[in-house]
Amino acid sequence: MSTQLIEEAARRLVAAGDCAPRLARDPVNEPMVRNWTEALGDANPAYPEVAPPAMVQVWTMLGLGGQRPADDPLGAMTAILDEAGYTSVVATDCAQTYHRYLRPGEHLSVRSRLTDVVGPKRTALGEGWFVTTVSTWSVGAEPVAEMMFRVLKFRPPDPPPPPRDVLRPTVNRDTEFFWAGLAEGELRVQRCGDCGALRHPPGPMCPRCGATNPSYVVASGDGEVYSFVVHHHPPVPGRSLPFVVALVELTEGVRVLGELRDVDPAEVRVGLPVRIVFDRIDDELTLPAWGLR
Repeated sequence: MSTQLIEEAARRLVAAGDCAPRLARDPVNEPMVRNWTEALGDANPAYPEVAPPAMVQVWTMLGLGGQRPADDPLGAMTAILDEAGYTSVVATDCAQTYHRYLRPGEHLSVRSRLTDVVGPKRTALGEGWFVTTVSTWSVGAEPVAEMMFRVLKFRPPDPPPPPRDVLRPTVNRDTEFFWAGLAEGELRVQRCGDCGALRHPPGPMCPRCGATNPSYVVASGDGEVYSFVVHHHPPVPGRSLPFVVALVELTEGVRVLGELRDVDPAEVRVGLPVRIVFDRIDDELTLPAWGLR
């Protein structure tokens, strides 16, 4: 539904004025006054011979199974905005005016009118419309209270994507530098502190010279597909079948395994030039993956 249609519907409802009076289910009564004042801790000795003015809305509540009348302006405007995608609601402000105390036995009725619909507005909750109504409570023909009530009907933001369920690697003291690097956007490759040899996957001892004082270098992230498989079955958490797993030889000479993304499996070949992609799963895990370059 367009903004123009919402505005036209609002104008019609405003022009319609008050809805038909709706009679309270029960007259003002002492038991309900006692329940109210006890719940609020109000020990005013005037109650329950008279009702607290702030109870005025209580007497005409619809109840758990109640339905808004067809001519209720707030209900009608709410339905229009719901249809337009503004499905969430929050009350923003309310002002009540009381003309006198109510007495047990008096039977209230209420009527409402739509006075204003303003929007669409950008708010912290999302884009929405401010809807204002005025309700008047009466005993017979005598008005005894009014209420201005304003709500924001807003379009809820898209929910965040659910956490991805992936096979998580085991991180130990030999490999933690590698996973920490991925989280920071670096592809770290282990280097021997004695002979300078590079190796992957990381390990505690250099296979060339036997030294046990490794460091690392940050690789460029560029390489070529050295080998690959197309995985069709079984299903793997966090992956859509089929997907490509590529063993990539970096320009630095070591080989690193990862998913090759955004490419037709039929087009993958040995020698295909690729570049590192940092696949951030959550705040604790980033996986290496590959994309075409």
